Amino acid sequence: MTRLAPLWRVVRSPHFRMGALDMVGLALGISAWGLVTGVAMVKTGMSAAMAVFMTLTVFAGSAQLAVLPLMASGAPLWVIWLTATCVNLRFVIFSSLWRDYFAHLPRLHRIVIGYLSGDVIFVGFLKRFPRPEPQPGQVPYFWGAAAVLWLSWQAASIAGIVLANAIPLTWGLGFAGVLALLGILLSMLVDRPSWLATLTGCTAAVAAYALPLKLNILLAVAAAVAVGLSVESLERARERAAAGGRP
Repeated sequence: MTRLAPLWRVVRSPHFRMGALDMVGLALGISAWGLVTGVAMVKTGMSAAMAVFMTLTVFAGSAQLAVLPLMASGAPLWVIWLTATCVNLRFVIFSSLWRDYFAHLPRLHRIVIGYLSGDVIFVGFLKRFPRPEPQPGQVPYFWGAAAVLWLSWQAASIAGIVLANAIPLTWGLGFAGVLALLGILLSMLVDRPSWLATLTGCTAAVAAYALPLKLNILLAVAAAVAVGLSVESLERARERAAAGGRP
């Protein structure tokens, strides 16, 4: 009971409900994305058991969708691993920012937060807690948001895996997934670095489309990350210079 008591307090917290409610509106897009990913895993030749194992352990839709065409085309393992790593590089940045909020938590708790952390949760969390310091309610908020998105993703992804052979390609789920991703992406474009990184990635992906093994995706991710980090560093340097010049 002593272990369940903290969990029960987290669930009963009003911040838990706040996090859950903030994510409910985005759960539909996440579900569409998960459904497409589940279908795609089976359509590329992966067994249902392996697809379920992948969706439960990886929990990274963008990385899954990026590597599935590579796996289907028989790309070398190093290309698959490098592509997944580059797609998930943003979580390194997220982790450095999560540290300001959750560094005081036990290591296992932080590991689980790292597994559940996602783009949408990150944006919603920063809107509620813009100051990079621990505050009451942050942990329940994160768990409320994570619970809604994790359950939405897993339910939709497993449904896509189970129903993959019954869902015809003429339904255009791939296009629905793209629309869902665009909706989530647009909600995350809140400043100049994110806009410039997105435009750079789109341009690089189209310009390098002729590259074999879908390497244009890898190039686009690398270019977007480089531009985003560079612009963000320049803006911070300007802010520090402006603050230093004030009387």
